[in-house]
Amino acid sequence: MKKIAIIMLAGSFMFSSQFCLAQTKKTTASKTKKVAASKPAPKPMSEDDMQKAWATYMTPTQVHKMLSLSDGDWTGEVTHWMTPNSEPMRSKCTATNKMIMGGRYQQSDFKGEFMGMPFEGMNLLAFDNAKKVFISNWIDNMGTGMMMMEGTWDDKTKTITFNGKMVDPMTGKDTEAKETFTIVDDATQIMVMYAPTPDGKGMFKTMEIKFRRG
Repeated sequence: MKKIAIIMLAGSFMFSSQFCLAQTKKTTASKTKKVAASKPAPKPMSEDDMQKAWATYMTPTQVHKMLSLSDGDWTGEVTHWMTPNSEPMRSKCTATNKMIMGGRYQQSDFKGEFMGMPFEGMNLLAFDNAKKVFISNWIDNMGTGMMMMEGTWDDKTKTITFNGKMVDPMTGKDTEAKETFTIVDDATQIMVMYAPTPDGKGMFKTMEIKFRRG
């Protein structure tokens, strides 16, 4: 008889617990529905607003005009380091910049020499009006991939700081990349590239190019 009472008591407790749990879930679900119902659904964008947003996105801005000021021919003095403590290698290069697609992007064509071999590369630079960032895509004849980076402008230093990824040919995997591009004056620009140190604990300067107009 004692066992039966215990079993009935346990069954009653389990039923009560499940009933309370069900009621709690029901109440919570009801509250959630009320909260969801109280929030107005986002208002669909009108066709006029959509057209205005797209027009804003596609229209060149003062930033694009700033990029266009770099159009033309440049010569560069290149300094390159293979490792943090290696002796620098020096060479010359040329670059030709031109705005394309109605002043929306800047294409840069580079020619020079790298480790005794002819070098050529091309960069496509954009300023995304929606994301408010610079986007750089670089290709060259020393690889078969692309280096893709995003950057922001510091008006105080007149510098774009890019961060992104490039492929490490030794591992076949993506590795971090950093670049700073400084507009010194109307006739002088400096580009500096950084890559991870061999131990992966930091970044070191791998390349510096001092560009001069003409």
